[in-house]
Amino acid sequence: MDLLNLVTTARNRVQEPVTGLVQILKILGNPRLPVLLALSKGLIEPTYRLAFLASASNTGVLRLLASRPCDLETLAERLAVGPDEKHRLSAWLDMGVKLGDLATGEGCYQLSSLPAKFLAQPQNDAVAAALEEVIRFHVPALLHGPQMLREGRRFSLDDQDGAVIARSTRVVESFVEAAVDQNLERSLPVRLLEVGCGSGTYVRHAARLNPRLTALAIDMQKSVADQAAANMSEWGLADQVETRQGDLRELDVEPQFDLITMHNNIYYFPPDERVETLRRARRLLAPGGKLLLTTSCQGGNAGLEALNLWFHFSDFGGPLPREDELTAQFEEAGFTDVAVTQVLPGEQFRACTGTNAQLALN
Repeated sequence: MDLLNLVTTARNRVQEPVTGLVQILKILGNPRLPVLLALSKGLIEPTYRLAFLASASNTGVLRLLASRPCDLETLAERLAVGPDEKHRLSAWLDMGVKLGDLATGEGCYQLSSLPAKFLAQPQNDAVAAALEEVIRFHVPALLHGPQMLREGRRFSLDDQDGAVIARSTRVVESFVEAAVDQNLERSLPVRLLEVGCGSGTYVRHAARLNPRLTALAIDMQKSVADQAAANMSEWGLADQVETRQGDLRELDVEPQFDLITMHNNIYYFPPDERVETLRRARRLLAPGGKLLLTTSCQGGNAGLEALNLWFHFSDFGGPLPREDELTAQFEEAGFTDVAVTQVLPGEQFRACTGTNAQLALN
């Protein structure tokens, strides 16, 4: 090597780290980069984690890993993933590791983060379902809203997964049960009609409070009603509770009920049909019977407003009610002694009650 080449080589080697530093400074000087990095940590990564955790919970991966660490073969078998797809399952699981919710050790996957361990517990299933509801239903309303308006599209009832909604609404279970506790007769036989029964858990709660209670539980979605019927059998309530698919507006039964309950579903009815829907409920009550309606109202947290937005874009329901609007609708439907109770201070969750003081045929 001649002297010139030696000097040139040495100079290049000295300048390499300097050149790298210059490039780094140039990249960092891009005014968009700090914003992107901040968004990535503050918004993008949490969104990825929310989607992963919702999916891992729904598919049973979290529950499985809570019992023991599992290798790829075991997870593929439990998830019914074929041999040709295992590499994709591996990529999905590795994304969970990258996000910090899973970890690997000795060839197995295991739970890592506190949220993953929390959501893996059966008693926290309602929270897991609520996360899935956010990703599957709320996010599309935010993401596709303007495009849907341009195209004249709306969400239909089929766009919802009734089983997920039935599970997620249990996040307000304690609020609903408190309202039932305050309004259910305990000492006498009670005939209950539950409209929009979901999983049937609130009917079960009422039956525990009053063993002499009998009930008809209906839901507009057949798959939900079928699951509720299966639950009643499992809970030993099949002789006490009849469960079927049904719509309050078309229900053909005698006006015999002492209590009608509607939990978290008034927004499944269009605003211009709500008075008639409530009137229909009153006509199914025996004289002196009561309607108990629990619902989230407008003006709540971001999650409630996202739910409100989804129903703005639906073709079968409508926005969440306002408290004053709900009171007026009860009174217009012919109820007396109308009362609205704030179940939890500071939150927009309400229990509204009204009495049928008129003859059932009115």
